[in-house]
Amino acid sequence: MREYLKNNLSEKRFIHSLNVADAAKKLAEINGADPDKAYLSGLLHDICKEIPAEEQLKLLMRSGYDIQPVEWGAKKTHHAIAGAQFVREKYGITDPDVTDPIRWHTVGKGGMSIYEKIIFMADLISDERSYPDADRIRAITYRDIDRGLYEAFKFLIVDKIGQKLLPASTVDAYNEYTEKELKKKDAI
Repeated sequence: MREYLKNNLSEKRFIHSLNVADAAKKLAEINGADPDKAYLSGLLHDICKEIPAEEQLKLLMRSGYDIQPVEWGAKKTHHAIAGAQFVREKYGITDPDVTDPIRWHTVGKGGMSIYEKIIFMADLISDERSYPDADRIRAITYRDIDRGLYEAFKFLIVDKIGQKLLPASTVDAYNEYTEKELKKKDAI
């Protein structure tokens, strides 16, 4: 799989995939999840990022996933759904702890599994990421993944609002983690 990625991704995307896999493994160890599953999902999360749009679309159509209307129009998210289907077809990987995090790593959703949380955050905090607040969100996530998710969704919503449509799943995730943070504050 690593050889496939090396041969089919740009060097920058390949390095990113290795970094996400490493971050995923660390987050799994911290959060009591299987580090091998997390590493594999992190490694493969962008496997379809650089394939032609037509190929991504064919994989989406075969995926069986419930694809939100906003996602159909947001071609930048297609690689995630396509990637989950691709690893099923090419490698026979059907474990939802590996495939579902690949599917949801771009948009997130409410009620994420620990593996979905790990890959979503590992993608945002991998070592090469340098967006504003990356270091702060990285540090928070390694201490408390749910707090990291709150900060990430807050950042993503504020950063993207008015620039593009947001899938309902992203708004659901934002609401879920915001509610958790508000409850923590109320308890103090």
